[in-house]
Amino acid sequence: MPSPELVKITAFVEANIGEFHAKRLVSLGELKLDKVLKRKNPYLFRAKNLSTPETLVRALLDAHLSSQEETIFGEFLEKLAIHVCALSCGGWKSGIPGVDLELDRDGRRYIVSIKSGPHWGNSEQIKKLRSSFKTAAVALRTSDSKLNIRGVNGCCYGRDNRPDKGDYDKLCGQRFWEFVSGSAGFFVDVIEPLGHQAKQRNDAFAEKYDQVLTLFSQEFATTYCIDGKIDWNKIVVLGSAAVAPKLPKLPKPSLAKPKQPTPQTRKK
Repeated sequence: MPSPELVKITAFVEANIGEFHAKRLVSLGELKLDKVLKRKNPYLFRAKNLSTPETLVRALLDAHLSSQEETIFGEFLEKLAIHVCALSCGGWKSGIPGVDLELDRDGRRYIVSIKSGPHWGNSEQIKKLRSSFKTAAVALRTSDSKLNIRGVNGCCYGRDNRPDKGDYDKLCGQRFWEFVSGSAGFFVDVIEPLGHQAKQRNDAFAEKYDQVLTLFSQEFATTYCIDGKIDWNKIVVLGSAAVAPKLPKLPKPSLAKPKQPTPQTRKK
């Protein structure tokens, strides 16, 4: 039988996972073809021999959405980790810049920065993380000079078998979820509730995706093709020329279905 805490966490996931799916749909609906083209590497797509508007647009959409979804779902996992920690050990969302979560355990204040996976940052970003922990510790000790503080970089998935980084700990995957939940098996337990209504919501997303793919393919063929052949020079100029080219203004595409004629209009 699931523990009372897991029942509450499952209810929280089911109540909030819809926000992730809703944001995916909004992100997809707000896309503009030229902006996606500018952000992606045209040389890579040329090297992959993507020779038709639909295959290129699909590759662009998939690359863009993969990056967007990682960010959106990372925000959800951060919210989930804070909720789990609040239930299991009284942790709370931090108001300190660079810190997401705080908790007291065994006479120590832990300040936690939550990331999706272990490979989230370069050396400069890790340097900034260390700086944020030091600044947070100084701020917290203004009210209690004897406070024992330890920084934690919590990663929701992955593995790092050298968690002690000297001035902070890096806890990944199972280690992180055990840290916030108190259960060594929680990292597996939580996977099931995350699939709540996944099929229905992904069916809706797939329908919208197909609509956007069709519209973008049509727009791409009109703007970036000559006699049905992709004009790669124009695509490279779009994102890389020293002076950005002016694009023709196209009619705004509509995803709305045409209105059915009324009996009055039929008579006319």
